[in-house]
Amino acid sequence: MKHNYFYAFLFVILSISTLLSTSSYAFGWIPESLTDTVKTKEANGTLVDTRVNKPKENSLIIFKPFAPYTLPIKVNRENNKTLSNVKVYPNPVSDQINLTFQLNKEISVSIKIMDALGNEINTLLSQRLAEGNQVQNFSLNSNLSSGYYFIRIMAGSETVVKRIQIL
Repeated sequence: MKHNYFYAFLFVILSISTLLSTSSYAFGWIPESLTDTVKTKEANGTLVDTRVNKPKENSLIIFKPFAPYTLPIKVNRENNKTLSNVKVYPNPVSDQINLTFQLNKEISVSIKIMDALGNEINTLLSQRLAEGNQVQNFSLNSNLSSGYYFIRIMAGSETVVKRIQIL
């Protein structure tokens, strides 16, 4: 008699676990308020594609998680960065430094020279810049001794740091 209760209990547990793991599409009788909401969710974020021969025509990546009953997650692959393509030249620098970068929208930009400890040495630029490619030229003060410094370019919440050597 004990074994019959055990098998009945085991059958109920297995039935419930099977029902819970089955996709809501299989049950037309489940109300909409109780159905799985995963089918309506999309991930908002960026996914970096590190392949050498990545396709350029499609900006949407579909990621299929390793789970039998989940739906694919769609991730937009577009570049959402405000600040990109930052280049500092010439490096090493003697008297003038040139910066080129691209802004995807009009935003406040701050360009500062920092020492190796992160202390601010000089502010080269602090103003609102228009969208598009930017070319900035700065003459360096003679009070900077030769050595390694960092240029920190901040556009909104994004920051890019480049190392330079001053002769």
